Amino acid sequence: MALSVSSAKLSTGVEDDKKQEAFVFPKFVVMGHRGFGMNMLQSPDEKMKSIKENSILSFNVAAEFPIEFVEFDVQVTRDGCPVIFHDNFIFTQEQGVIIEKRVTEMALHEFISYGPQKDGANVNPMFRKTKDGRIFQWKVAKDDPLCTLKDAFVKVKRSQGFNIELKFDDNIVYGEEELCQTLENILKVVDEHAENRPIIFSSFHPDATRLIRNMQMSYPVFFLTNGGCEIYADVRKNSLDEAIKICKEGGLQGIVSEAKAILRTPSAITRVKDSKLSLISYGQLNNVVEVVYLQNLLGVEGVIVDMVMEISEAIANIEVRNEEDDEEDNGRKCQIMFGEESKKVSISSNDGIAFLTNLVPKTT
Repeated sequence: MALSVSSAKLSTGVEDDKKQEAFVFPKFVVMGHRGFGMNMLQSPDEKMKSIKENSILSFNVAAEFPIEFVEFDVQVTRDGCPVIFHDNFIFTQEQGVIIEKRVTEMALHEFISYGPQKDGANVNPMFRKTKDGRIFQWKVAKDDPLCTLKDAFVKVKRSQGFNIELKFDDNIVYGEEELCQTLENILKVVDEHAENRPIIFSSFHPDATRLIRNMQMSYPVFFLTNGGCEIYADVRKNSLDEAIKICKEGGLQGIVSEAKAILRTPSAITRVKDSKLSLISYGQLNNVVEVVYLQNLLGVEGVIVDMVMEISEAIANIEVRNEEDDEEDNGRKCQIMFGEESKKVSISSNDGIAFLTNLVPKTT
C-alpha cells in the first residue's frame, strides 16, 4: 500500500526561513531502484536484466508490490524536456562503430528515438558502458521505450510515490543559472501533473539540493551521498558528517546514503537523528533481507532496492516475536518469520552492529 499523501508533502504554513519541522516517514519504507531494479547487463543474474530500468513498465510492475516509492533519475534535454535516464551518455552503433551522445545535449525527439519504439521498431539500438570500460548491448527480457517525467506522472499508478533524483554529471562544473533553469523545467512538470502523488526530491549535487529546496516548499529534499565509499574533488560529497552539514545549512529534510557508509560507521545514525534528519539507504547490500532488517533496527527509515519483489514481500510479511534475555545479556531474542520460512536469530544492539560492520571493509 502506498504511503499516505500527507506524509510526503510538507506543510506550507509559516515558512519565513528554511527551518522546518523534521520530515518523518510514518513507517519503514521500501523504494524500487529505477523502478523494478537497475539493469546490470554484465551480471549472470537474470533478475538484473528482467525489465528495462527507468521505464513506465518497470515503474508499474514495481507498483504491484508493497512498496511506497519508485526511485528514478531525471535529466533535461537541450530543448527543456525532463526525461528519465540514469547514464550521462547514450551509447549506440552507427556503421559498426560505437558512439556516445550526451543526454542533455539531445533534443527530445532524438532522445526518444533510441531503443524500442511504440510501433515496435528498434532502429537505434542502445548499448551501455560499465565503469571498467566494457560495453554491452542493452538487452533485457522485457524492453520498453524511453520516457519523459510527464509520462511517468500520467501513466504510473497515482498512489505510487516518486523519489525523483535530480541527475547531474560529477565531471561538470555547473553554474547556478544553469542549475536553476534545469530545476525550473522539472518543477514545471511536477506542478502541472503531481496532484496528490507523494514526492521526494534527491540529488548527489549539493547546490542542486539547496536550490530545489529554495525554489519549492511542498516536497522534502534529501541529499544523496556515498558517505566516503568513493572520493570526490568536492569534499561535501565525501562523508556522512558533510552530508549532515549540507542538510542543516540548506534546510533539507534528510539523507540518502550508500548502505556501506552506514554499516562502516553505525554511530552516524545517531548523529543524523540528533540533527532531526531522516535517513534512508541505497546500494547492493540492500538486496539482502537480513541487512535491511538490521538497518531498520538501528534506526534507518527506509531502503532503495533492486530486488523489489523479494525485499518488499519479506518486509511486508515479517513477524517479529521478542523475548527478553537474562539480565546479564540485556539483549533480545527474535523469532523472525518470512511467510512460511522461519529463521531464529539472537540480536542485541551490539550484535546487530557487529553483524553489519563485518559485511563491509573499513576502507574503500
